[in-house]
Amino acid sequence: MTQHVLIIGGSAGIGLASAKLLLDRDYRVTIAGRDARRLEAARARLDGLAAALAMDASDVSALPDAFRRCGPIDHLVLAMGSNKGGGAFAEADLNQVKSGFEEKVYPHFACAQAALPHLAKNGSITFLSAVSAQAALRGTAGLAAANAAVAALAPVLASELRPLRVNAVSPGVVDTEWWNFLPAESRTDLFAGFAAATPVGCIGKAEDIADAVAFLIGNGFVTGQTLICDGGIRLGA
Repeated sequence: MTQHVLIIGGSAGIGLASAKLLLDRDYRVTIAGRDARRLEAARARLDGLAAALAMDASDVSALPDAFRRCGPIDHLVLAMGSNKGGGAFAEADLNQVKSGFEEKVYPHFACAQAALPHLAKNGSITFLSAVSAQAALRGTAGLAAANAAVAALAPVLASELRPLRVNAVSPGVVDTEWWNFLPAESRTDLFAGFAAATPVGCIGKAEDIADAVAFLIGNGFVTGQTLICDGGIRLGA
């Protein structure tokens, strides 16, 4: 029977790339997000092959209904992100750090919890963390704290929710819409600097991370792990 994957945060970036790859591998895919128009645009990019579910992952009270509307799922991918909380630690804006947790950590936690009644017992949850949790990059204390919190869920839940498998992917610097808060010229310069500091000599693509997500979904013998997919940037951080 075809397995069903729900990707929350699936209308763009890593989530959308994961949807495309999983469709290519004959999974049934539902993409979810807050913006119905973005979801429909994403479905068009997927040739209409994915279902779409409009939901707000930060609205805890609405999550049970959203998962009921989705129906039974085999695999849950949580691809929500936040760019809040960056900057030098000494001048960090605690309100921005709090917003980073509210946009990333709490929705990951709440969605995983609300999904449990609808998840196959031998299915999986895959969280999206980020390499800031491992790389010790200066100026990322707030981001690192949020992403480390997400990654910390994987081993705890893998033990607690067995035989459900729970893992995380920790991407490095990846060219996605996450960086759109920067002007195009600044992004180009920043990416060039990161590429020079990365052992593989380039930054990542959304498809690189999607491949890691698909691996964790498909390999029934991996659980409690954070798969770092960063081109090695943490090695020179």
